[in-house]
Amino acid sequence: MRILLATLHSKFIHASLALPYLAAYCSDLGQFVIREFTIHEPRENILAMILAEDPDVVAFSVYLWNRRETFDLIDALGVVCPDLRIVVGGPEVSFEAPSLFDRHPGLTALIRGEGELPFRGLLQAWAKGEKPSQVPRLMWREGNQGGQGPDTPPIEDLDAIPSPFALGLIDLNRGFVYYETSRGCPYRCAFCLSARDERVRAFSMERIRSDLRLLMDHEVPKIKLVDRTFNYDAKRAREIFREILTHNRGSHFHFEIGAHLLDEATLSLLEEVPPGMFQFEIGVQSTLPGTLNVINREASLELLETNVRRLREKSNVALHLDLIAGLPEEGYIDFLKSLDRVAALRPHHLQIEPVKLLPGAPLREQAPNLQLKFDPNPPYTVLRTADLDHTDLERLRGISRLLDLTYNAGRLDRFLGALQKSAGSFSAALEQLENYWRREGLLRFPLSQKAVFEHLARFVSQGFSAPRQNILREQLARDFAHCERVVPGNAPDFFDSRLHPQEQQHVHRLVQEETARVKGQGVKIQFFAAAFHHLEELDERRIILFIYETASGRGLKVKEIRL
Repeated sequence: MRILLATLHSKFIHASLALPYLAAYCSDLGQFVIREFTIHEPRENILAMILAEDPDVVAFSVYLWNRRETFDLIDALGVVCPDLRIVVGGPEVSFEAPSLFDRHPGLTALIRGEGELPFRGLLQAWAKGEKPSQVPRLMWREGNQGGQGPDTPPIEDLDAIPSPFALGLIDLNRGFVYYETSRGCPYRCAFCLSARDERVRAFSMERIRSDLRLLMDHEVPKIKLVDRTFNYDAKRAREIFREILTHNRGSHFHFEIGAHLLDEATLSLLEEVPPGMFQFEIGVQSTLPGTLNVINREASLELLETNVRRLREKSNVALHLDLIAGLPEEGYIDFLKSLDRVAALRPHHLQIEPVKLLPGAPLREQAPNLQLKFDPNPPYTVLRTADLDHTDLERLRGISRLLDLTYNAGRLDRFLGALQKSAGSFSAALEQLENYWRREGLLRFPLSQKAVFEHLARFVSQGFSAPRQNILREQLARDFAHCERVVPGNAPDFFDSRLHPQEQQHVHRLVQEETARVKGQGVKIQFFAAAFHHLEELDERRIILFIYETASGRGLKVKEIRL
């Protein structure tokens, strides 16, 4: 058999992990071809490329971001090649009813849950000309009849799956790979499909070391571990951290961790991590005890906060903290309090996402009793709760967008600090920005960096009077000068670039000194100077000189000198 394994990514840079695992586990049962597309490619092009492979079987990995596009392809394939056997699997279809076959006549079989065992059993049955009646976690169609296999546990020994990395089945040249060291999760959070997992299974340390050495030797730029709670076993996590710290050649690693599980030994080890090597994604989700109880979130919030502060103060680990909007028993004001509490931890990235009522997740089953209303189509986003109407959720979505444009972009720290002081809290500052952005219709379209600053300048001029307006404008100017080179004579209006002759002479002397300092180092010096009158710690005219250093193979370096 010639078997084509396919999926549609949201971005080209993404690389499938599921398909190479299937190919590795079933490699003796046919000739396997892996083809990865994106949801942005024309359907006709994808259809033609699939048919050009002349497959006997096509298996699609289906997720919430590619469901519609995948089934559109399946319908077209069923018309063009009625005898083609088409299989689907993945989290998006694992909890589907048999009626899916009626809606998509070209579909032949559906795998529920982990795919390796069912897919192998299905291919073996087809190779023998038998019905796959004993294949676990399988639904299938045979003419006008169909069937459903028994429910059985997934693979016990994960090492039984050959490494797709060692077999060369994963493209390591895209700059990004997914990797897993375990499957399952020790927690039962109601919004997550992992709540269905009975326990955690892990690959052996020998297998993990071998795979990681291969990836690090190849110098893959970014390796994202997809373990649901990577550090569920502290000793095991430390062993893997040490392996990376010892052998890494420049790869960046992303982990999803439980911050409340970090012990002293792990925290001490993490102080050795160099800048740019580790990023931790930490799900806080909510700080409201009642909400955490309803969603079965078993984690000490106090211990999480203590450990995040320790990481922030004593390590170089980049911290990405998540909050989920629209959870049960959390109203608009409650959510803003959660936002302020998490922002006080000073994460490098703070993400707000509306809860998604995923098929198979306990929260979806509980939705009627909890009065959760959600979009019936992917990604199943919450639309209304007992405590939040749609307008409230839209405001929170706008605040999330403003977070990305400002705080998460790392380019407006000074301005946000001044705005927070004026508004009284971090969330109140974002509320003010969101109100302006929505009123001006700015949430509809992407904005360039310069456009963001220009709109913020208008927000300040329209919404504030002196002296607060002056302070906000000047902090905005400083932020702009630190993230983009300001060209003398072409500075935005929120700068005061009118310098007295003696100030200009002072600036040129300093520039000459900086130029002499880097002479012979291949560094180019450029500069911009402006007058500031209302910086918070000053109440007098001061000149700030911004020195811009550029060099081959290095980003822009900005130095601020006060005259």
